[in-house]
Amino acid sequence: MINLYIIDNKANRSSIFGIGTYINQMELILQQSNLNVCFIHLNADSQRFFREVENYIEHWYIPYPKVKYKDEGKHNKLYFQNVLFLLRLHIQQTDNLIFHLNYLKHKSFVEELKMVFNCKIIIAVHYFAWCFDIMGNVSRLKSILGKPDAELDQLGRQVKKSFNEEKELVCSVDKVLSLSKNTAKILQNLYQVKKQNISIIYNGLEDKAPKYVDREMIRKKYNLPVEAPVIIFAGRLDPVKGLSYFIQALKKILNQFSNCQIVIAGSGDYDACMKACENRWMNIHFTGLLEKSELYELYSIADFGVMPSLHEQCSYVAIEMMMHGLPIIASNSTGLSEMIDEGVTGFHVQVLEFPDKTEIDTSMLEEKIFFLLQHLEECKFMRINARRRYETTYSFKLFRKNMLAFYRSLAYKKDANCSSIAI
Repeated sequence: MINLYIIDNKANRSSIFGIGTYINQMELILQQSNLNVCFIHLNADSQRFFREVENYIEHWYIPYPKVKYKDEGKHNKLYFQNVLFLLRLHIQQTDNLIFHLNYLKHKSFVEELKMVFNCKIIIAVHYFAWCFDIMGNVSRLKSILGKPDAELDQLGRQVKKSFNEEKELVCSVDKVLSLSKNTAKILQNLYQVKKQNISIIYNGLEDKAPKYVDREMIRKKYNLPVEAPVIIFAGRLDPVKGLSYFIQALKKILNQFSNCQIVIAGSGDYDACMKACENRWMNIHFTGLLEKSELYELYSIADFGVMPSLHEQCSYVAIEMMMHGLPIIASNSTGLSEMIDEGVTGFHVQVLEFPDKTEIDTSMLEEKIFFLLQHLEECKFMRINARRRYETTYSFKLFRKNMLAFYRSLAYKKDANCSSIAI
């Protein structure tokens, strides 16, 4: 029997975005898996440690520490020592023991696990810290890593420090799960993780797209014109998502397509976005953070989606759009570069890397949006292709098959029928 413990971290904001979705999908695939599964939720918002069973899976909630040290490293080390004390008390079955981590800040946790248990440790790479600090600029990262600390500014030293900590972590575990080929190459070439220690398994989502959509009814529900083209952006209103470039491109587009409706679904800095919209507020609808049911209704009546992100791993937003048969205009950054089939399921827009900044080619973004608005009939073929792409690459069924095969290959040390992807 495989004894699998999946580690979540409630203190990290990504637990309510991408990693949170990943954890939810993992719970679904493991409910009837014949594995002994437990989800450990660190930094839980509770007064005490407690355990509960939900959908046949055990969950352990370990609360925030009562004392927090200013030194983050010391704080984490002491916290994880206490976590390990609890795990030693409560983990009874230690055969084929696997810990699945999801955060690159868990270096102290890995060290403690190795001292206490005879186990396999894997970590899924959902993001790198430097991608937020320098907007996914790989060229800039290489430049920073090639310089001595004395020649770097504060940001450069921060990037180099977090990179080295991540490198130490990913090189110390038994397996690294990469969500894209692009990330796998970065892990191998920059982080120096051995190729045989990297497995690529794309994210997958349970199919929630409706079989039939009354587009007219849903558009009326949201007060959107029945005949007007609708473009959707979904994600945090955050610089790394490239929304400012999309809004900039819209200025010219809305001069020609004055009836076009833009839906921007997500939470963040509305004031800055509204200011950037200038006199086009009536065409642009900010919805805030939506329930999935509402977001999925908006996907179902949109003509296409736009994702000008400066970096992504294996975007759930892109998967959701493809699941609903939406063509996507996306940047060619990191994982997005392999998610969109150029001219088949959508189009790519160039990311421009400079020594001190990263930008989206706004003129190319305008060009691609113009093209789809002028060829909405052709979008129908892309819609079919996008849906097919979801079914063949990002379906829940395929994700479940690959993850279960991956775990079994670790436990039994043999080649399971896992269709993870060669680097």
